[in-house]
Amino acid sequence: MLGKRKRVVLTIKDKLDIIKKLEEGISFKKLSVVYGIGESTVRDIKKNKERIINYANSSDPTSGVSKRKSMKSSTYEELDRVMIEWFNQQKTDGIPVSGTICAKQAKFFFDALGMEGDFNASSGWLTRFKQRHGIPKAAGKGTKLKGDETAASEFCGSFQEFVERENLQPEQIYGADQTGLFWKCLPSRTLTLETEQSTSGCRSSRERIIIMCCANATGLHKLNLCVVGKAKKPRAFKGTDLSNLPVTYYSQKGAWIEQSVFRQWFEKYFVPQVQKHLKSKGLLEKAVLLLDFPPAHPNEEMLSSDDGRIIVKYLPPNVTSLIQPMSQGVLATVKRYYRAGLLQKYMDEGIDPKIFWKNLTVLDAIYEVSRAWNMVKSSTITKAWKKLFPGNEENSGMNIDEGAILAANLATVLQNTEECEHVDIETIDQWFDSRSNDSSCQVLADGESAEDQTKAAEQKPSSKSRKTELNPEKHISHKAALEWTENLLDYLEQQDDMLLSDKLVLRRLRTIIRKKQKIQNNKNH
Repeated sequence: MLGKRKRVVLTIKDKLDIIKKLEEGISFKKLSVVYGIGESTVRDIKKNKERIINYANSSDPTSGVSKRKSMKSSTYEELDRVMIEWFNQQKTDGIPVSGTICAKQAKFFFDALGMEGDFNASSGWLTRFKQRHGIPKAAGKGTKLKGDETAASEFCGSFQEFVERENLQPEQIYGADQTGLFWKCLPSRTLTLETEQSTSGCRSSRERIIIMCCANATGLHKLNLCVVGKAKKPRAFKGTDLSNLPVTYYSQKGAWIEQSVFRQWFEKYFVPQVQKHLKSKGLLEKAVLLLDFPPAHPNEEMLSSDDGRIIVKYLPPNVTSLIQPMSQGVLATVKRYYRAGLLQKYMDEGIDPKIFWKNLTVLDAIYEVSRAWNMVKSSTITKAWKKLFPGNEENSGMNIDEGAILAANLATVLQNTEECEHVDIETIDQWFDSRSNDSSCQVLADGESAEDQTKAAEQKPSSKSRKTELNPEKHISHKAALEWTENLLDYLEQQDDMLLSDKLVLRRLRTIIRKKQKIQNNKNH
């Protein structure tokens, strides 16, 4: 009689190895013998393949996550996703994170997300959080997390050899990276009076989208932004054909772009666009896309064009801040242009901050961030590749700080704007560089006073007055003009043959009409 088989508990690394061997064609029976487990266990691993890979990819590969034997999730999964995103961002930027700071940030996110329950950011929670994501103990003791310069140097050398071996030109080498954008992030010292900032009328913005920038090393081929939001079709998208947006839009619940979304973007958008561009340049339709490691992306083998000529390569761990092209000022420049555009839009409309805030939608943000990405100069992108391609930026022009120029110009304009005389360059710079919902980034609370609601009601014309105003023989009011403009914008969004420039013209007209309406309202009072 055979003895009872000893119980074997596999580590995450063992499970990943089994998945790889199954893909190589090794049988269930053989693997069960090698690892001392039942065939049913091997089949369960195959069944949970995607979940295991996602879990491994979401953890720090330099930690001991591969030794873990379970994938127990957090009680508050949304909080867990936001916290690991925040932690990874601090790590990328070399910002020290202690256990106390981590616990305070968790409590802040719990409240900001409006979550229910009796959450306590205790030492036990912190320990389990680290274990779930394989965060080493050193990361929680306030030690500054620096990039791995040795790994970065070695990768640069091997990547340059790969480029020479494959005979690739800068036109055929692409980089992509993602970042979170708090699209309602307005500078508190600019758009609210100092006396209002201490009241409950202001709160930190938590409305966020993910943007992913992708361009080649010449900076001459910038793909449309990939934007990911939580809603499949936000209310602001009503009547809008998604294919007509100036970006590629996807929806998901996670904090980073998920594997399924990224693979869809890669296969349906990236590959065709790159092939089209290279063909127009008379180049071989062959390219490489450089990505962060560990991203929530599929394995390298799963990302390639049908002919295998367009592939991806991952950076080694802990080198993003050192050599990832999009992290060398490109993403920061996009955010600066976005925030500058947002502030300029506010000044152009000249309306009360509460009304401006209420009118701002995620669709407005998408158009604004698309415009910001288009404004990033090719020379800025070329410079971002200089560590991977020394000398490639020689002809890219003078090293001008675009952000400093933007800050100086906006500060000058604001100092001549009513209620904004106190703003200086330092204030604008701090707001430009704010990464999340910190104290320099405030918005108005959802609650409105009765006076605000009355004003909003006054802005919306009744059906009777609308009929009178739409009569071409009568004087056309600003209200009617604004309504017509918004209807026309809705119409353009539904058409698949309208140019982005046409839509932007109408959006500019809408801003002018709102400004005129505000001036008239002030005169009447």
